[in-house]
Amino acid sequence: ALVTRLVVNPVRVAARTAQRLSAGLLDQRMVVTGEDDLALLAASFNQMATNLQRQILRLEEMSRLQRRFTSDVSHELRTPLTTVRMAADLIFAEREEFDPAVARSAELLQAELDRFEELLTDLLEISRFDAGFAMLDAEPTDLVPIVHRVVERLTGLAERVGVPIELDLPEDEVIAEVDPRRVERVLRNLVGNAVEHGEGRPVLIRLGMDETAVAITVRDHGVGLKPGEEKLVFNRFWRADPSRARQTGGTGLGLSISVEDARLHGGWLEAWG
Repeated sequence: ALVTRLVVNPVRVAARTAQRLSAGLLDQRMVVTGEDDLALLAASFNQMATNLQRQILRLEEMSRLQRRFTSDVSHELRTPLTTVRMAADLIFAEREEFDPAVARSAELLQAELDRFEELLTDLLEISRFDAGFAMLDAEPTDLVPIVHRVVERLTGLAERVGVPIELDLPEDEVIAEVDPRRVERVLRNLVGNAVEHGEGRPVLIRLGMDETAVAITVRDHGVGLKPGEEKLVFNRFWRADPSRARQTGGTGLGLSISVEDARLHGGWLEAWG
């Protein structure tokens, strides 16, 4: 029994130390006594824990620097973009006086600047989520007018691609404690993607609720998603078909921001294909 205890106790100590390490306590180490095989095991375990701690700290520092770089670059680009935007607005306002080729160039410049501004805004928002600084400005809000506003904003795109938008909304108010700006952004991203991939078929927006929760679904009848892609759609800059021509020229960050907005509300956002 004594010999067995001498062998088993260090193994139990190693198991408890490993559990603490897996729980995030990276400074845990085993006591090394003697020069036998168990002491060698403890020394090797401690060395592994030290290397693991060093690697995790290095990755955390790299992640912090990457978030700071994204935020700093996005802020620094604001000033030159404002100057370019002012000049581009002047050119765009006078485009009727130019020859057709130059006028078309002015329109393309305006469109790409719009997309560039959207990308900067999305990058700043992503950096706030990554840094944990995103704040929820929640207030009692009727969700029905939010759905109508999103549909009105996307009506032009829907008519251009021949996709009708259908609504299934309650007749009464649907009041929920939400951040209306974030909810509208989530809906705008979902409906915009549905219209883009609707293949000329209707997009259905349905709003439902009970006494404790509210849910909004956006369904299109386009090409759908391949198995496994329902998880990838929320990855940053992921596209199902890179060769497919887009109508809106999105930034590739919309659904990533949407899923973070949903989590910030204590809710969830999922896709089915």
